[in-house]
Amino acid sequence: MPAEPVYVPRMPPPPPALMTADELLHVRIPDKRVELVRGRLVVREPAGLRHGRVAMELARLLANYVDDRGMGRVYAAETGFTVARDPDTVRALDVAFIRRDRLPDPEPLGFPDLAPDLVVEVLSPGDRAGEILATVADWLSAGTRLVWVVDPLRRVARVYRQDGSETIVGAERALEGEEVLPGFACPLETIL
Repeated sequence: MPAEPVYVPRMPPPPPALMTADELLHVRIPDKRVELVRGRLVVREPAGLRHGRVAMELARLLANYVDDRGMGRVYAAETGFTVARDPDTVRALDVAFIRRDRLPDPEPLGFPDLAPDLVVEVLSPGDRAGEILATVADWLSAGTRLVWVVDPLRRVARVYRQDGSETIVGAERALEGEEVLPGFACPLETIL
């Protein structure tokens, strides 16, 4: 006697496997920016021209200030940091500062398991507020003390601190290093 066919109700496909920070090191997607958020690959378009200029100007000013005082190191666009494990989250930023006493030695080839002291994110026109706030939360939760989110289109910056406070800086005011970079001040309009 032949067996009756067994029918299985339609099941959704299994979720994709989670990726690790080590696996992310080997991902190559030409002309795209990638991050890893809670084990899932996030692919974005490259940043635009204004974004690149604003990030570079601020990185240059920060690097000059930090180098002149021997305070640590400034890292440029798309440097990745592992800010959470299991599942892994690797965030890439526009500019970062790490104090000299916190610099990893030796400097890893991959994504370090540490949060910079200062993170700068420069908004692109397609960035969504919720995604930016999630990114800020990841940095602060990982131990970043100060996050600057610069919005060239609206000519403002938002300053987020680890204590939960937030400040809006208009173009006529300056981004200040506060306790993270004492004495540093950059008039916002000079980089916009």
